[in-house]
Amino acid sequence: VQLQASGGGLVQPGGSLRLSCAASGVNFRLIDVGWYRQAPGLQRELVATITSGGSTNYSDSVKGRFTISRDYARRTTYLQMNSLHPDDTALYYCNTHARGRTFWGQGTQVTVSS
Repeated sequence: VQLQASGGGLVQPGGSLRLSCAASGVNFRLIDVGWYRQAPGLQRELVATITSGGSTNYSDSVKGRFTISRDYARRTTYLQMNSLHPDDTALYYCNTHARGRTFWGQGTQVTVSS
């Protein structure tokens, strides 16, 4: 199982970014996918999750600003991030669970700064 995260970058406060997480080596229709983030000096925290059936869940800190979605044909999960704030600066990871194990993407850096 491989997860390839991309889409991070530098954005001004109030701006938007869309992260992508492409999955391979697994039946994408059967897996739940999560986005996590880790800021320097802090623990990794859950941002959003989407189940195999498309149900979503968000942390309180991003609810109303971020949207998680998935494209089954492209085997890709997205995290649309709007109204970005400097506190959203972090390394963002996607993850999933399959075959009794947890798999992580390599992380993509999001920096929100003027």
